[in-house]
Amino acid sequence: MRAIVPLLLAVSLPIGAAPLHSQFLPPDDLSLRQEAPTGQQLLQVTDYSVVVGAQRQSDQQPIPITASLQMRLKGKPLSKGATLAQVLLTFDGEPGKSLKKPVYDEKNRTLSLNYPVSDYRVIMDLLRNETLYVQFLTYGNGHIWADLHTGTVRTR
Repeated sequence: MRAIVPLLLAVSLPIGAAPLHSQFLPPDDLSLRQEAPTGQQLLQVTDYSVVVGAQRQSDQQPIPITASLQMRLKGKPLSKGATLAQVLLTFDGEPGKSLKKPVYDEKNRTLSLNYPVSDYRVIMDLLRNETLYVQFLTYGNGHIWADLHTGTVRTR
C-alpha cells in the first residue's frame, strides 16, 4: 500500500503564522523552514502500543527471517483542523541506513515515521514519564518536518 502526502491535506495556516509548538523546532541551519508552513498536524499522545514481530517466508531459499519493531501512538489533535489520529513509528536496526521520509496517509489519518532502533529506549522513556507530542509540518518548498517532543519540563 502506497501512502502519499497530498499538497492540500495539511491544515492551512495564516500567512506568516508560526506553527504551534514552533519553540521545539531545532535551528534551521539549511534554511529549509524559512517560509511559514503550509500545514501542521499536532497530536498530544494519550495511548501507545508496541509490536515486536517476526516473519519467515518459507517459499524462498535461503529462508529469510525478518523482524520488525513498531510502535503505534494515538492521541488528540491539538492544531486547528488537524485530522491526524495515529502515528506509526517503525524502528530500523541497520546502522548507517538512510531512513524513509515521514509520510502522512490522509485516508487512514496515519503519520508514518521511521527511527533508528537506538532511539527506541529514549522514546519509551519519554512515553512513560512525560507528555509527548507529535508534530508534522509541510512547507511550500516541499520540505517536510516531523518530530516527537515533550513540552517544557521543569528539572527536579
